[in-house]
Amino acid sequence: MRILFITANCIGDAVLTTGVLSYLVDKYPQALFTIACGPVAADLFRAVPRLEKLILLQKQKRHGHWRRLWRECVGTKWDIIVDLRNSLITRFLFAGKVYYRLSHNTGAHKVVDHARALKLNHIPAPHIWIDPLAEAKAKAICSNNMTPIIAFGPAANWPPKQWPIENFVDLARALVGPHGPYEGAKVMIIAAPHEREQVAWLMGAFPREQVLDLIGFDLLSVAACLKRCQLFVGNDSGLMHIAAAVGTPTIGLFGPGWEKVYGPWGEHTRVVHTPEGSQELLDQLPTVGANAPNLMGSLTVESVLDGVQELIESAPAPRKPQKSPQRGRE
Repeated sequence: MRILFITANCIGDAVLTTGVLSYLVDKYPQALFTIACGPVAADLFRAVPRLEKLILLQKQKRHGHWRRLWRECVGTKWDIIVDLRNSLITRFLFAGKVYYRLSHNTGAHKVVDHARALKLNHIPAPHIWIDPLAEAKAKAICSNNMTPIIAFGPAANWPPKQWPIENFVDLARALVGPHGPYEGAKVMIIAAPHEREQVAWLMGAFPREQVLDLIGFDLLSVAACLKRCQLFVGNDSGLMHIAAAVGTPTIGLFGPGWEKVYGPWGEHTRVVHTPEGSQELLDQLPTVGANAPNLMGSLTVESVLDGVQELIESAPAPRKPQKSPQRGRE
């Protein structure tokens, strides 16, 4: 049995499709999987059970990437195709069953929409499979299991939804500093290589031995490290979805993004939003071509600390510290 699974280019969108992929992996234990995704998200799928082929959809001129995908897939009789890109090429492949992404905007969370696309009567949560290589790397990085680790995703791929880095610094100090709920914890900072300058202020705010630098790490190693953390706080981003998918208590910071559709998924997740609604912030954007301003400045450190406290009180016992968050900036 062979299943073709076509998923998203972006990291966060790809993570949100892994719930239905996990359902298929469990339901069809003899199936071989071919997964097509964007290059930046590819690491997330390298450890999928019974992965026969991973096809990278590197964008090409005149939709050449779709023609390449068709050439690679047309010679196979697929038992199931799940096309969460609604691509034209799957109409010209041999398949027993084909499921497409919902073509209309339902307003529901993407995890729910993907489950509806497969006509499921339950909502499978996102899931990331971690291979031994990533586990070994995470074990080496997070070697001292007695010291809590608090992870931060302080960058974002779109300036309007990036919480000011100075706020991340104040938040981190309140969480891991004296009398904080994670006093003495290590600070894990995750970002892409080109984002190092964006997060430099946070990197330099703590002694070197207290900082775990995960800038530029492959996504599966990041996932394995996040799985060992007591808390993740980050912007609306792919890292936020990875943290939630591996079960780490997760705080997602939202402003112009739509949390009802793209918020972190899971019981131990929380969204902390700016006082302004998403549309109110989006209406502040200048005309096309102008530099996009930051729209997250109204979200206070105090509000995020309140979200952390709420998450602490609801988290599983092993992750629950005994102290209350320290308020205010230092």
